[in-house]
Amino acid sequence: MAPGGLFWWVGAGVLIVLELMSGTFYLLMIALGFLAGGLARMSGANPDVQFAVAALVALAAVLLLRRSRFGRRATRKAAASNPDVNLDIGQTLAVTAWRDRRARVNYRGAAWDVELAPGEPEDARVYEISALDGSRLIVVAGKHSHPAPS
Repeated sequence: MAPGGLFWWVGAGVLIVLELMSGTFYLLMIALGFLAGGLARMSGANPDVQFAVAALVALAAVLLLRRSRFGRRATRKAAASNPDVNLDIGQTLAVTAWRDRRARVNYRGAAWDVELAPGEPEDARVYEISALDGSRLIVVAGKHSHPAPS
């Protein structure tokens, strides 16, 4: 271990820099554990106590983060269908043919995979993007679409 407890301070600094690159807040919570370990070192605690304090503080911080609104996965899932996050939500496109409720269409100058949302008809002329799932557009029948003539 580094003399003078530099391990804790350098470790916290590295984690904070990595957190700035990732933006998830989890590395910041672990950095808090490192800071607690460094403070335990400064108060004269043995190395095993330092590691225990660091681990407990990091664990508590991560658990609190997971319970907060910043750590919830539902927030990320909601972003897939949030028009404030993704400007494609609400845009319309034409799908000429479906195959097992999936299609390939040109949208914004590129070919996209499109999937029909559950319960939506395949005979609409115009579809509205309701969500994105990775690089796949999830669509619903457009509000002003009419069934294709039979």
